[in-house]
Amino acid sequence: MDTEANKVGIVILTHGNFGKALIEAAELIVGPQDNVLPLSVDGTKEIDVAVKELKKNISKVNTGAGILILTDMFGGTPTNLSLSLLKSDDMEVITGVSLPMLLKALQKRTESLQTMAQEISRAGVKGIVVAGEMLRKRTSKG
Repeated sequence: MDTEANKVGIVILTHGNFGKALIEAAELIVGPQDNVLPLSVDGTKEIDVAVKELKKNISKVNTGAGILILTDMFGGTPTNLSLSLLKSDDMEVITGVSLPMLLKALQKRTESLQTMAQEISRAGVKGIVVAGEMLRKRTSKG
């Protein structure tokens, strides 16, 4: 049964509007998604305001199946804010978000949060390809 009630909620917390753009791109591929929200951090926002907004977005996407926060860079403000809220097994933070990672997250939202996190991490690694090198290898073989 694939209902919104058993799907992990997703917040994409990034510098600038990167998260919003990722969601828009993903929805072009897989269609509209519920319980997925972007949140931007920039140099003008106070930390306590950003944490309050993050908590609000977490509440909005929380279906009871867990919360996944995707951030753009380990060690950056979005990740540090997210980690400050990571206190239970029903929440996970994954850094280095990319379109392949978000697409995998949307595909695996009914899995356990731990399984989902592993799949997303693998998708991120697999999504990095030196395309010219790959093409040269293929053409030299055949």
